[in-house]
Amino acid sequence: MMNEQLTFALSKGRIYKDTLPLLEAAGIIPSEDPDKSRKLIISTNHAHIRLLIVRATDAPTYVAHGAADIGISGKDVLMEAPTDNLYELLDLNIAKCKLMVAGPAEPKPVGHRLKIATKYLKSAEAYYAQKGEQVDLVKLYGSMEIAPLIDLADYIVDLVDTGNTLKANGLVPMEHIADISSRLIVNEHAYKTKYAQINEIVEKIKSAVV
Repeated sequence: MMNEQLTFALSKGRIYKDTLPLLEAAGIIPSEDPDKSRKLIISTNHAHIRLLIVRATDAPTYVAHGAADIGISGKDVLMEAPTDNLYELLDLNIAKCKLMVAGPAEPKPVGHRLKIATKYLKSAEAYYAQKGEQVDLVKLYGSMEIAPLIDLADYIVDLVDTGNTLKANGLVPMEHIADISSRLIVNEHAYKTKYAQINEIVEKIKSAVV
């Protein structure tokens, strides 16, 4: 039986580099490096397997809509994105960091309604709702650390890796929301119709996850 076309949605950068050994473990070798190519669809050593190079935040969308059968996405993205029509199959244990509340070391007055700057609106809202706190959310896409320094917000909710950027801007990590790593996701329909092909790849990747 001829193998059906399989499409992986991957993003450039750290996740891609960390994913390469896992793809190799599954016997999948890209024909070129997306960091050095302008191509957005990259072939592999298998005629029926191709890589779709997308923004990290868009990977779940491509998979959910069936434009890609399989994808790799950070848990932070999955926590924000609608996850209908896709399954999260594996924690790949790569691109690890933490989603945290951070801010100035001096605590805010009790009873003060907090303003939180973040691009993780859904996650931040859920976290504070769980604590029974009402907060005002300010959406930012980057340079979160500036917000508390110019009174745009009291605290931020953002990814923290080494904590060096926080420290350089006079902020400290305060509350842990979630451990973040990259996950292997699959389109619900593709997982049913191409199960044997996909499962073979998943099992090989699983055996290579540290």
